[in-house]
Amino acid sequence: MRRFPPERIVCLTEETVETLYLLGQERRIVGVSGYAVRPPRVRREKPRVSAFTSADLPKILALEPDLVLAFSDLQANIAADLARAGIAVHLFNQRDVAGCLAMIRTLGALVGVPDRADALAQGYADALARAAAEVAGRRRPRVYFEEWDEPMISSIGWVSELIGLAGGDDVFPDRARMAAAVDRIVAPEAVIAAAPDVILASWCGKKVNVPRIASRPGWAAIPAVRDGRIHEIKSPLILQPGPAALTDGFAAIRAALAGSLA
Repeated sequence: MRRFPPERIVCLTEETVETLYLLGQERRIVGVSGYAVRPPRVRREKPRVSAFTSADLPKILALEPDLVLAFSDLQANIAADLARAGIAVHLFNQRDVAGCLAMIRTLGALVGVPDRADALAQGYADALARAAAEVAGRRRPRVYFEEWDEPMISSIGWVSELIGLAGGDDVFPDRARMAAAVDRIVAPEAVIAAAPDVILASWCGKKVNVPRIASRPGWAAIPAVRDGRIHEIKSPLILQPGPAALTDGFAAIRAALAGSLA
């Protein structure tokens, strides 16, 4: 990193963009992912330099960043290319709620506002704890979360945890601990056997087709399908491991489960 705090930051995923805006450090951002939509004004204010698994390396280099923020093994090749070009890269890899909170605190430290970041993260932690306390002792609906439809992929760690904090039980908790999507593939028959009371779906990058889910062979007997409890959660709200998931994504889960809590 050329200087501290870094003055020119490129964010290759959305959650670091939103976090920097929330920390009042948006002036440091010089380039963002094409998927960055929070806050809405980011699309007017910052140039787009990447997708998720690909990036415009010459465009990034032309911005002369002090620091590039990346996420997970899926961006490892981009990070390596940038490192070979002499750019400092911090690659986050948060997969659970604790990791999301740690990302916020780490990013705050990287830009010189650790106290502000700690307060932001602690506020989220406290809000989640209060929500969990509200549903303690109530009936816990069984929940199937579908991240993708072909093949069917179940929830990742932070989503599974948020379902639990909202008062539900993920029907595939063991798979949620798997970081790779390929390890979270489920068969239609496994969902039928799990008999979820609620189905939540968020297909990254495309609209959920609720009637198509309901019409899958043998699914009519699933309680969630029988009772019409299939809900879409927009992917920018829940599939970004950061502030969006901890706030609006969590609120969407709570709203979807509300009728099933007793």
